[in-house]
Amino acid sequence: MATLHLQAEPGDYAPTVLMPGDPLRAEFMARTYLDDVRQVNEIRNMLGFTGTYNGQLVSIQGSGMGVPSIQIYATELIQSFGVERIIRVGSCGALQDDIDLGDLVVGWAAGTDSGVNRKRFGGRDFPAVASWELVRAVVERAEAQSLPAHVGSIFTSDFFYEPEGSDTFELLERYGFLAVEMEAAGLYGVAAEYGAQALTVATVSDQIKRHERMSAEDRQSTFHNMITLVLAALFP
Repeated sequence: MATLHLQAEPGDYAPTVLMPGDPLRAEFMARTYLDDVRQVNEIRNMLGFTGTYNGQLVSIQGSGMGVPSIQIYATELIQSFGVERIIRVGSCGALQDDIDLGDLVVGWAAGTDSGVNRKRFGGRDFPAVASWELVRAVVERAEAQSLPAHVGSIFTSDFFYEPEGSDTFELLERYGFLAVEMEAAGLYGVAAEYGAQALTVATVSDQIKRHERMSAEDRQSTFHNMITLVLAALFP
């Protein structure tokens, strides 16, 4: 049945959902990469679609920006629609010198400055980690396709614009974090709470240390690599 944020009915969502932040990108992805596409959500213009890839059902649902937003949609997808796997597909800012624009980052673990997982875990530290099964599938596929993919810790920030004078990026680099983004830790916490699988795969759109930024045209072509990789890994 419909929820507060998803108007779909039982069976409208596939067991596997890809989640970009931008709902318009969700629509583009669905209509570009899936067959037999139908729209299943439009509440708050947070568009969702279900179709097939290689004959298998898959859904693509926008998540919005930040931990609170992705937690809402991930919780409702898992609890009300029986979704078993959620893969965030988005962008990130690289923190290490050996990661270039257009590279892929596979976030097997996520640190955060958000307090949601500590609250979820009764005030204790929570290890926000991805599903090893999903990590392995995506990494093996990337290696087979000779795509540059970096696997390691990422950082989920509540800030898109860091406060002036912040040393966050320097600290993250020193501790070996690969990249920074805004949703993964929240998604991993929801998945752990409700027994689902989750993963974040992100394309490097910004190289923070070198002050480099990808053009709109390059974003389109490199995001294509990410989406086709994830779909091929999950639905061979």
